[in-house]
Amino acid sequence: MKIISFETKDYETADFARAAQYGLEATLCAEELTADNVSLVQGYEGITTLGFSDLRAPMLCELARRGVKYLATRTVGFNHIDLAAAKQCGIRVSSARYEPYNVADFTVMLMLMLLRKAKISVCRALVNDFSLDGMCGREMRNLTIGIFGAGKIGRAVIQNLSGFGCKILYYDPYARDPVPGAQRSDPDTIYRTCDIISLHMPLTQENRHFIDAAALSKMKTGALLVNTARGGLVDTQALTEALESGHLGGAGLDTIESEEGAVHIDLRARIVNKRDLFYLKQFPNVIFTSHYAFFTEEAASAMVQCALESLSRFSRGEENPYEIR
Repeated sequence: MKIISFETKDYETADFARAAQYGLEATLCAEELTADNVSLVQGYEGITTLGFSDLRAPMLCELARRGVKYLATRTVGFNHIDLAAAKQCGIRVSSARYEPYNVADFTVMLMLMLLRKAKISVCRALVNDFSLDGMCGREMRNLTIGIFGAGKIGRAVIQNLSGFGCKILYYDPYARDPVPGAQRSDPDTIYRTCDIISLHMPLTQENRHFIDAAALSKMKTGALLVNTARGGLVDTQALTEALESGHLGGAGLDTIESEEGAVHIDLRARIVNKRDLFYLKQFPNVIFTSHYAFFTEEAASAMVQCALESLSRFSRGEENPYEIR
């Protein structure tokens, strides 16, 4: 089967070179899929993209009209795809998977950086200021950490944290089995008692702005918020106000809801209309990273391999564990 890859990165080409091993003939395109270049899909039954291509209903209908039957996103999340429209248009969709350790390690790193005020230290050192004023931190072992979402990543974070000797609470209405090293709790208890709260859940219509003004108001004064999941889980305006008031002690954000058109792009010579993002990142107690907690050699390779295997299984009519149903 012939496939075309959009948003193809240099670090993915070695893995795409193995497409023939999956029975696929791959064409690589560095551009995002848009209305201007959709004609490129002509003659291809399968396509694969990252997270910034246009995969809304009109585009999906156009893809189907041009003969596309399968779409494999090289991302774990799939909230950028109109799944209902894909189903209506007859396009089968799959997502990618990778081991959870990349995001879990990154999450704990953000926690430690916030606790030890690493951003302030690094910025001071750049101008030869090595003073200690305002730099006194806290030790993880004395804290209570709240985890929202006990899937693979949430559980890996809990496993990482268990070595620090801190108390760990978690909430996940879909987790049936107990999570070793942590205590099941409820949202209000987590808000009220936890020194750090970390998000590890997919973004859905039901949990958009899961962390809103009401949730922030319930948190302990000085609590820290970490989001390495999806930007839309946090109400940016409410977060900004909580930081401005001093109620929230800091935030580690690998993702923010207004990040589209900003992350993974060099914007040094551009005028960018992303006021929320740029205002937030100037806070001394906010660490903003460009949605790259996932970005390790192992994960990048796994996502391409998932896409190739998925498209291969689609073409052969085999059961596909990566298909989104």
